[in-house]
Amino acid sequence: MEDSIRDQFDHVPERISGLVDLAYNLWWSWNQEARVLFKQLNHQAWRRSAHNPIRMLREIPVEFLNQAANNPAYCRRYDIIMHRFRNYMNTTGTWFSENYANHPPLTLAYFSAEYGLHHSLPIYAGGLGFLAGDHLKEASDLGIPLVAVGFLYSQGYVCQQIDPDGWQEDITQPLDHDAAPITRVLDAEGNDLIVRVPNIDPPIYVAVWKVQVGRTPLYLLDTDIPCNNPENRGISARLYAVGLEQRLRQEIVLGIGGRRVLHTLGIEYSAVHLNEGHPAFALLERIRERVEGGMTFEEALEEVRATTIFTTHTPVPAGHDVFPLDLIERYFSSYYTALGIDRTRFLHLGANPEQPEAGFNMTALALRLSAHHNGVSRANGAVASDMWRSLWHGSGGDEAPADYVTNGVHLTTWLNTRMQALYNRYIGPTAPGWLAEHDNPLVWELIDEIPDAELWNLHLWLKAKLINRLRERERLRWTMQRVGSVEPGIGSAFLDPSVLTIGFARRFSTYKRAYLIFEDPDRLKRIVNNPWRPVQIIFAGKAHPADREGKRMLQRIYQHTQDPGFWGRVVFIEDYNNHVARYMVQGADVWLNNPLPPMEASGTSGMKAALNGVLNLSILDGWWLEGYNGRNGWAFGEGAADRDSRDSIDAAAIYDLLEREVVPLYYDRSIDDIPHGWVRMMKESIRSNAPRFSSRRMVKEYVGRYYPLLLKAAAGTPYAVSLIKDSQAQAWRGLAEGAGVNGHPFSR
Repeated sequence: MEDSIRDQFDHVPERISGLVDLAYNLWWSWNQEARVLFKQLNHQAWRRSAHNPIRMLREIPVEFLNQAANNPAYCRRYDIIMHRFRNYMNTTGTWFSENYANHPPLTLAYFSAEYGLHHSLPIYAGGLGFLAGDHLKEASDLGIPLVAVGFLYSQGYVCQQIDPDGWQEDITQPLDHDAAPITRVLDAEGNDLIVRVPNIDPPIYVAVWKVQVGRTPLYLLDTDIPCNNPENRGISARLYAVGLEQRLRQEIVLGIGGRRVLHTLGIEYSAVHLNEGHPAFALLERIRERVEGGMTFEEALEEVRATTIFTTHTPVPAGHDVFPLDLIERYFSSYYTALGIDRTRFLHLGANPEQPEAGFNMTALALRLSAHHNGVSRANGAVASDMWRSLWHGSGGDEAPADYVTNGVHLTTWLNTRMQALYNRYIGPTAPGWLAEHDNPLVWELIDEIPDAELWNLHLWLKAKLINRLRERERLRWTMQRVGSVEPGIGSAFLDPSVLTIGFARRFSTYKRAYLIFEDPDRLKRIVNNPWRPVQIIFAGKAHPADREGKRMLQRIYQHTQDPGFWGRVVFIEDYNNHVARYMVQGADVWLNNPLPPMEASGTSGMKAALNGVLNLSILDGWWLEGYNGRNGWAFGEGAADRDSRDSIDAAAIYDLLEREVVPLYYDRSIDDIPHGWVRMMKESIRSNAPRFSSRRMVKEYVGRYYPLLLKAAAGTPYAVSLIKDSQAQAWRGLAEGAGVNGHPFSR
């Protein structure tokens, strides 16, 4: 930890000063025992900080810190947790080191435009970011040699406020750098490291911040620095910048600038993993460096292709970034020469054969410059292959553009801690390493050992916790924002923990069809207001600031919540984030998902719900095509239909399932007041989904499928061999000096 950071926490007693180190490593966010250390300082301070230990340590009165430092019981717990933390950070006996012990080190560079790690670092918008965040956490747990690059967005993502008419207002809330788990990267003289993005004029400069995600370092680029002109300072202001030119500049900085930052830090890597097409310019920069070193363009292209993985999520054509050719020429005209090619060859790299005049397509670029490409579910891989098959037309084979690696979720991030304790009691005694091998389906066969009453009562507690947190959250928001308003909050005060509760929380894009359950409002009113078997629905989510259709859909949902016929039964929760997400995927009874097929890439929120015993009611698309087995939830949406009739058909299927199966099963109680049939389905959902849709399985699959191919490709090229040797030397230096994680020194 930098001395400047430590100086800001000099009020923390020396006896427990390790709390500062712990707060700046997000390892604490997926380890309950570490969170308890902060919570036990003062419960109200923990809640007041929104579970942000850095903010908490800055704001908590010193008397509470002194009490903890003088409390023998607290200090014993502190010593144990800090020992475990340091052992985790320094151990060399990881899954990766044991399974790839005889291979040379092959560091992977992971590039993504967003990362969902914790709500104290709002650099994410939705599923793509949470997937990236879970990937980094799992890479840390498994000991994968990985370094990540992203953006530090000074204004974060949009904060949401709903006006009286139900329209989403986009509120800017500047990032509080002092309360975020970030540290500045310094140069050799102790000044902020400033790196110029190469071959781009006028010049753009970036400062660099570091986030420690367990063993995995994440470097965030920041253009909001004095040496940039005002326009350039705004490049990293907001996630997914509005305006094509600013968006292009953002992706230039992420790809080309990100590659240069790693080079400046002395962190060399032999392979790249792109999470979507936004950072694809990093591949051009890798090619340019090799051309500069004496390779021809084609030689450099083949080497970069052979050592690149590209993951695509987006089945919607409009969701892929396409830039006008004149804009590309304005920024890359000098880059052609540096690559050793002409304008025509360069523009061809980003051309979509089906729309050659549409512009420069970043997904087409990423596909052409990568040898390994995958969708994020079986269905998504097939959709991506069909969408991009024209890129392979005439290649002399039946190769599909995209394979698939189905997404997974990081178990200890999304599994409720009491649920984990329950699993410990009944799975742990016979499988002491169950957490370490939770991707093994055999471990979960023991789920039937849990008594129905224990699982059901814990679930009821989680639902009550969800409702209480939503009530408190809306009360605070109403107090701050709606003084003088007639209505308190948006209805969460009327939620009833005894009622069957459906959760729907995701980004409000039109293809996700949040409105679908309101297709027949009168029928839905009869369902939710049944006096003997009532139902309540909790909606949450944001529309992209530029997505007016998404905002209109959200407005329709909100207006339904104001209908007296739905009052107290349908609510909308403002400003959804991953803090709220945790409560919802842990506390709802049913998780509803009904996008328009085949537009669902994967759908990780349903995986998170399943981990916690929440049952999925989902259309057969994305991950649910692989997860549904007829006994672990409900499915609908089979068969083709045109868009005009699809909504009514799918809505009717939801109503039918609710009326005939879901609601009756929930309220079918035995004399002990436990719905044993429901609990049986909960157990089946946990058993069948937890191991298959974990990020542990996902990351192991990426490594097992692609790592040997990347290693083979890297081993046969002079440029890559030199990088491997450099990385190996750095690894030994880092271990000897204690300078970094995974043996890599991360800053000079």
